[in-house]
Amino acid sequence: MKKDILKHELVPEHVILSEQKDVKKVLTELNIRKDQLPKINSDDPVIKAIEAEVGDVIKITRKSDTAGKFVTYRVVQQN
Repeated sequence: MKKDILKHELVPEHVILSEQKDVKKVLTELNIRKDQLPKINSDDPVIKAIEAEVGDVIKITRKSDTAGKFVTYRVVQQN
């Protein structure tokens, strides 16, 4: 029986951002280029599970005891 890793309590929410609208907004707000985002490998189990592709920008939302929630962005890179 295969487990769904996306439902595990320690795996934060991962969402693929829309390239046209959402990525441009995030890059503008952070005043950076896409290649300046932290990277996440295409062979990461969560990246495989959500079927993200190289070049996709992923929004990761983690629960935080101090901040409530913490949002970070990563770009998928070839391993």
